[in-house]
Amino acid sequence: MATPANGSTRLAPDEPSRRLRAEIERLHDEAAQQKALAHRRAEFWNRAHIVLGFPAALFAGVAGAAGLATADARVPAALLALASAGFAAGAGFLRSDARRVANKRARQAWADVEGKASVKLAHEHLTPEDLRELLESRQAALAAYDSDGPQPGPASALPG
Repeated sequence: MATPANGSTRLAPDEPSRRLRAEIERLHDEAAQQKALAHRRAEFWNRAHIVLGFPAALFAGVAGAAGLATADARVPAALLALASAGFAAGAGFLRSDARRVANKRARQAWADVEGKASVKLAHEHLTPEDLRELLESRQAALAAYDSDGPQPGPASALPG
């Protein structure tokens, strides 16, 4: 930016291009960070789903078998059934399976933003349309956490 003697501000000839490149680089970095965060969250919710769901299924099966085995096993069977119900209720309340899927969707959307930004940064000349396209992809990535359907993009399958 140049400031002439009269106090007005003038942009250097390459200033808009540098600003576009800097903003696209910032979006690229944000997308990489958000993609990694969504990946960690998806892994966390996957573990939570297993930690809550597996004991619920196991306790329910053991409680049923114990309850049918003998009349003396009714109290332990009832306790196991209660524990199973608690785990199942916790899994239902936390909705860990839905959160895992949402974070996988978000990870894919952020990877799309990161990839598009990398391609744009490889070009020598950037346009405001390049930035507009990336900002639209960023909005789609932010919305990916909340929506229930597949997100528009190159692939609709969720990577593991």
